[in-house]
Amino acid sequence: MPVTLNHTIVHAADAVATAAFYADILNLPPPRRLGHFTVLQVGETSLDMLQTDQPITSRHFAFLVSEAEFDDILGRITARQLPYWADPFHRIPAEINRWDDGRGVYFDDPNGHILEVITRPYGSGGLGAQHPNPLLSS
Repeated sequence: MPVTLNHTIVHAADAVATAAFYADILNLPPPRRLGHFTVLQVGETSLDMLQTDQPITSRHFAFLVSEAEFDDILGRITARQLPYWADPFHRIPAEINRWDDGRGVYFDDPNGHILEVITRPYGSGGLGAQHPNPLLSS
């Protein structure tokens, strides 16, 4: 059996609201309760939301989607008037990137976690891509 990532814990000020936010924006099935977790299934991996009243350290979660799903997700981001960026450092607002000749966008969840939606895996376009991923040149 190959090794796969089964789940990761996501700290949230409001676990139920955070899971609902992800499910809505990403068009995922509704979350379910499992003990003290609110579980959101993302493919074969789950994001297990854990409510906390402690300060939350921002984490980064990237989601690989189809071109059609990207259009739908970006539409939901803009309909909610959520700020979004073409880069993870929030330097290029209200734009998407074309890295690896795909498309990508970054936006924040209600807890300050950085969410990324991409249509091509990092580096998949190689150096021959019209828009190579900037990580290939670093």
